Amino acid sequence: MSRSPKLIIAAAALATLVASAALAGGPSEKTEAKIETKAPQRFNIGRAPSAEEIRGWDIDVRPDGQGLPVGKGSVAQGEKLFMDNCASCHGEFGEGAGRWPVLAGGKGSLTADNPVKTVGSYWPYASTLFDYVRHAMPFGSPQSLKVDEYYALVAYVLYLNDVVTDQNFELSNSNLSTIKMPNEAGFIMDDRATSEKAFWQKDPCMKNCIAPVKITGRATAVDVTPEDKDGKPRGVE
Repeated sequence: MSRSPKLIIAAAALATLVASAALAGGPSEKTEAKIETKAPQRFNIGRAPSAEEIRGWDIDVRPDGQGLPVGKGSVAQGEKLFMDNCASCHGEFGEGAGRWPVLAGGKGSLTADNPVKTVGSYWPYASTLFDYVRHAMPFGSPQSLKVDEYYALVAYVLYLNDVVTDQNFELSNSNLSTIKMPNEAGFIMDDRATSEKAFWQKDPCMKNCIAPVKITGRATAVDVTPEDKDGKPRGVE
């Protein structure tokens, strides 16, 4: 019995299609390749942090006291801690050792040619002191002290600056935000979002924008190196 010519042609065409698909890797492999290309690349490294781990990093403190941990420490306790952990760099009375920062003194010097910017003369909030000390000190071993010890250290630094005057004063999370620093009024809140909003414009001006620029001050006016009457920096011959 002979085969139909139409059946032979159809079988040959089907064989050709199967052979072409095999040489090209098959339609299923093409589809998988497209899916892999569009999928985001993942390295499977790391993991999501736990709530406890996040709390360990989230230790910022605001001027209103938000973020302060529960704890307390006295000036007297802070004195010993300061001698053991801080005096080698900052001096026994916060006067600074060598080129290390001065912590105390400088009151009334901010308008002088050589202002002495210390915790007592310059810093606006006691919370800034606590936040920085807890984040970064002792030098080389930050966050190595207990919360109560950080309160005690901050209390002692405030005492060195006459912000508190009682050696028995105890600083805590409940009273730190009530401490008023001498130079708090020297700082203002950034209100540009409201005070300058009227000057904002979506598209920048590119020509004929403003009258000729007038120079009202130069960098030397705010230079940290005071000048003599002849205009030379002091100490320069």
